[in-house]
Amino acid sequence: MKIINLIENTEGVDGCAFAHGLSFYIETALHKLLVDLGPSEETLDNALKLGIELKDADTVVLSHGHYDHSGGIMPFSAINNSARIYMQRTAVKDYYADDGIVPNAERYRFIGIDKRIAALPGTVLLDGDYKIDDELEIFTVKNRRHDIPFTNRRLLLKDGNGFTNDTFDHEQYLVIRSEGHEILVSGCAHIGILNIMDAYFEKYGSYPEMAISGFHLMKRTPYHKAQLKEIEEIAYKLKNYPTRFITCHCTGLEAYSVMKDIMGEKLGYVHSGEIII
Repeated sequence: MKIINLIENTEGVDGCAFAHGLSFYIETALHKLLVDLGPSEETLDNALKLGIELKDADTVVLSHGHYDHSGGIMPFSAINNSARIYMQRTAVKDYYADDGIVPNAERYRFIGIDKRIAALPGTVLLDGDYKIDDELEIFTVKNRRHDIPFTNRRLLLKDGNGFTNDTFDHEQYLVIRSEGHEILVSGCAHIGILNIMDAYFEKYGSYPEMAISGFHLMKRTPYHKAQLKEIEEIAYKLKNYPTRFITCHCTGLEAYSVMKDIMGEKLGYVHSGEIII
């Protein structure tokens, strides 16, 4: 199995763009697939630099309905109109971030996807869990035992009644079983990586060998003491799983450093353009 990060927030392979967003290219015995397509066409440019032919990809899994994971899908569809694109039906809703009161700026910022994606001929709109084949399966979180991480409380859904807290029912998670490996791939884990791990065990009765996910713990302003404590508590709980975690993107390097001190070799970071071993 080959897993390559096509784009994320931090500089990695020389010549590869890095930007706020996420995309992975994965080759299995049966598939050439993408999990997310980053914020823009730069994702496709990076693939070209890395020698990856995206026109040969057969599957795209959109982890959730935010622009920084979906911005490359329309450019991708111009070079590949045969790939199946799997997304939750709710991913097309209007999602916003509350940026607070900032001078000369709108408080509520649209962070949803290009709605044309839902109308592409290869798009498959899902309502919950879905088995693609014996290698690939999508699942969702139905019950939460853990709180959603603090950084997600500013993320909103806009409907006819105004703004409400996002419940993240548009998130989905990919399970890959190939060549003797069992891998979980998530996007931002907005609903909380601990809740995702619980849902995985509830559905499959075991834990994955590896989990690849952002943890959405990044902040633009300094962490409060209680927020650092929450990050530490998540790390201590993850350390107890028989799973190796690879993170990136929305975790943020400061939160990653805190978690790395606790988790040691059980936690790694993948930068833009790098291969996961």
